[in-house]
Amino acid sequence: MSVVCVIGGGPAGMMTAAVAAARGKKVVLTEKNNMLGKKLLITGKGRCNITNNADIEEFFKNVPRNSNFLYSAFYSFTNADLIRLLNKLGLETKVERGGRIFPVSDKSKDVLNALKKLLAKNGVVLYNSEVADILSEDGKKRVIFADKKSLLCDKVVIATGGVSYPSTGSTGDGYKFAQKFGHTVIPPKPSLVPLETKENVYPMMGLSLKNVVLSVYDGKKEIFSEMGEMLFTHYGISGPLVLSASSHIKPDRVSECKVFIDLKPALDEKTLDKRILRDFDEFKNKDFVNSLSKLLPQKMIAPVAEKSGIFEHKKVNEITKNERKNLVSAIKRFPLNIKDFRPVSEAIVTSGGVCVKEINPSTMESKLESGLFFAGEVIDVDAYTGGYNLQIAFSTGYLAGKNV
Repeated sequence: MSVVCVIGGGPAGMMTAAVAAARGKKVVLTEKNNMLGKKLLITGKGRCNITNNADIEEFFKNVPRNSNFLYSAFYSFTNADLIRLLNKLGLETKVERGGRIFPVSDKSKDVLNALKKLLAKNGVVLYNSEVADILSEDGKKRVIFADKKSLLCDKVVIATGGVSYPSTGSTGDGYKFAQKFGHTVIPPKPSLVPLETKENVYPMMGLSLKNVVLSVYDGKKEIFSEMGEMLFTHYGISGPLVLSASSHIKPDRVSECKVFIDLKPALDEKTLDKRILRDFDEFKNKDFVNSLSKLLPQKMIAPVAEKSGIFEHKKVNEITKNERKNLVSAIKRFPLNIKDFRPVSEAIVTSGGVCVKEINPSTMESKLESGLFFAGEVIDVDAYTGGYNLQIAFSTGYLAGKNV
């Protein structure tokens, strides 16, 4: 019986192991953490955005680089295939805004439990140890573990992830193993990552904004604009919108980029001005800062007032038409200057990894070393937010499992 060692117990590794075992291979899945799927548990704020219900062609549009590499993977194991499999395992799913698919329970642990059930059903052997080295030995591979034990196997699959969230075990081990066999590793960079701002946003810390439009400009060129949810932090901005935006920003241009937040996208400037006039009429003898309480979240009032250039304690009935125009502008285009990405360790996903030119896209096998395969984030492919990155993990894992 052919022996396969899968290194890494994340979604890509679990899928690879389950599919290979279903084909009659003896599969050992190794994981250095004390549990499988540690990073999976924190995806989607602990709810796990499994995939997206978009058609497959839309998936390619959401992979900014090397999307052609994923052609066989995406078509061999589609989003529909994934949902069918999880449903069979007893996991119910639902579709939310933007086509994002979540478990009905809103618990990522239920997704993990479904995958663990599949591993057990297919007879995958779990081994809890860090891999120290991989050696070539008489046409086979010997996997050396940190506990000094070893496993001689026919095929090895590296599914160790990137370097985001190192506390979950993603510490770039796979890059080291790939390089040992002559592979090129594109240096990892943060892909879906929070952003630091030049401005002090500490007063807004903890404020979550929903249904706002975030636009990013590199110089005068708009490079991103979407509606959704974002969050102010002690260092800058985060949340789904910001993470998506970050993947459109070139690392060498990050400090040249500027963000504009439309706090009231449902209202055009004329309608917003009428709304402000109504509020002003109600608060005409009050200080300006007190007139915005019905329009904006409490923590946004002072920053918007400051950007508008209107003195906070100016009486509402003294505000000029021109000042009101500045207020509308501050609400529709609240500006922030980007300073930098947060560290790669805080990224949801890293771009970079094993060069796709050196991997067979139809099998996930190395073009340089027979019997060596790759799956998931260790490969130089990444996508925008919305469930696309997990689908990459599952689809490449499936393809590797089918071909080991």
